[in-house]
Amino acid sequence: MRFVSLLFATAITLSPLVAIAQTANQGGPLIDYGTRFIPEIAAKGMVSGPEKLASEAGLSMLKRGGNAVDAAVATGFALAVTLPRAGNLAGGGFMLVHLAKTDEQVFIDYREMAPASASRDMFLNEDGTVNKQMAYNSPSAAGIPGTVAGMIHALENYGALDLKTVIQPAIELAEQGFKVPAALHLNLRAATQRLARNEEANRIYLSGTGTAPAMGSLFKQPDLAATLRRIRDNGTDGFYKGKTAALIVEEMQRNGGLITRSDLASYRAIERQPVRSMFRGYELVSAPPPSSGGIHVSQILTLLEPFPLKELGHNSAGYLHVLIEAMKLAYADRSEYLGDPDRTAIPMTKLTSEVYLSTRRAMIKSDRATPSSDIRPGTFDDAESTETTHYSVADQYGNVVSNTYTINFSFGSGIVVPGTGMLLNNEMDDFAAKPGTPNGYGLVQGEANAVSAGSRPLSSMTPTLVFRDGKPWIATGSPGGSRIITAVAQTLLNVMAFDMTLGMATSAPRIHHQWMPDVAMVEPGISPDTVKLLEGSNHKIFRSNSTIGRVNSVQIEDGWFYGYADPRRPGGHVATW
Repeated sequence: MRFVSLLFATAITLSPLVAIAQTANQGGPLIDYGTRFIPEIAAKGMVSGPEKLASEAGLSMLKRGGNAVDAAVATGFALAVTLPRAGNLAGGGFMLVHLAKTDEQVFIDYREMAPASASRDMFLNEDGTVNKQMAYNSPSAAGIPGTVAGMIHALENYGALDLKTVIQPAIELAEQGFKVPAALHLNLRAATQRLARNEEANRIYLSGTGTAPAMGSLFKQPDLAATLRRIRDNGTDGFYKGKTAALIVEEMQRNGGLITRSDLASYRAIERQPVRSMFRGYELVSAPPPSSGGIHVSQILTLLEPFPLKELGHNSAGYLHVLIEAMKLAYADRSEYLGDPDRTAIPMTKLTSEVYLSTRRAMIKSDRATPSSDIRPGTFDDAESTETTHYSVADQYGNVVSNTYTINFSFGSGIVVPGTGMLLNNEMDDFAAKPGTPNGYGLVQGEANAVSAGSRPLSSMTPTLVFRDGKPWIATGSPGGSRIITAVAQTLLNVMAFDMTLGMATSAPRIHHQWMPDVAMVEPGISPDTVKLLEGSNHKIFRSNSTIGRVNSVQIEDGWFYGYADPRRPGGHVATW
């Protein structure tokens, strides 16, 4: 066998950072400060997210007596103001909630939907090729937004505070403005070319000059504040009907978009049964279709469970070999079977069964990579941007929320609806514009995810909860388009298989393989010697300077909260109480 543990990539077996005792004079946890990656610590509540002002907006709800759902909704609305590249009102996503009172988990699907006039070949040119401009950067790329419906559904059914209270921080941030942090300045500067092409986006985000606002300058968004006030005063009708709806439809009619008043008025967030699986005594509860995340994280972990991962060594050539091979098998199944469960029969139970996965595991060779061209989706006896965002919340009552939402590309389609201050999503690209060809993230998708009126596009978003001894232990998730699944899987493996602290598990270098194209992406930090060994086993390696995911997590141990915001991108913040 060529499973090799290199000195440069030996296993890191740090004990989890836990509250092992209390100091006599402070009543706080004793921490091993020799640990390099130390999470934030709190006793009453925590919000781990991608941006400081939004995380603090969520925490303020906990301090007012609200629960984790109130905090999650406040954070979501605030991110629409402070993190416009991914936070949104006109996007969609998934929220996974653990309810302490009833000891149950609720999954809220507020994914965007295809408008009623959408059709299977709507993004194809006459020669059958995909019109990428239309699929990526036009009003017709927008699905019916779900974020507002999802946030209000969660609040009305599981929150403790009212909408007026929870949305107010977002209104104040938009109306009164905030000083532009370095992360927002850099995001806008990187996107100036795209945003400048749209007159309204240029006006709002680039002062009409095509130039990103300076760090420290005051950034106000009065149109967005007005949109938020309409939601505050009228709930979902303040977005899906009335003035905001009229402004969205006017933009569609001016520029060839598809969304109508009827599309908006008919949108509903829905609840689904989450995906459940086990890994070495831990229970995982995660996102079901139309997310592919829960199924494929479960597949990857189950495929790897029998292997001596810790003995192989963390990020050794031997460990990364079996990890890559497991990723290939999962993504091959994704291409064939996953789509909108309301339109496509998805064999969820069989895809995650040990019987099926044992046959797939047998395909993993010990000494060399299996070419992706030799891997096909599995058969049975009977027949989700890099600019998504994730945050995790825990409260003093035992409730936990893991929420991931998106507008797809960075700043969505780059189109702002005049008078609303909000960017349109371009989530229609998450359908298979032409089944069998890659989408904007290089994912090959099949007929199960073809464009269909009223369908919800397949997603990789993977909000996940891990339970230990029947109690919530970790809430986690990530942005990253097709890389979300592998980022979440590796973070969980680092904690559960390699005994890492949450900080080390989040910060450790990652890899990614999605079956097609047949190449493994490796982050900086993976040993060059390890890469050479993998290449010697026929793995094709791409050494990337970009990152794989941005995991934001909360861990609960002995009554204390431990939070860690992924350092891969600037601006992350854990708000503590």
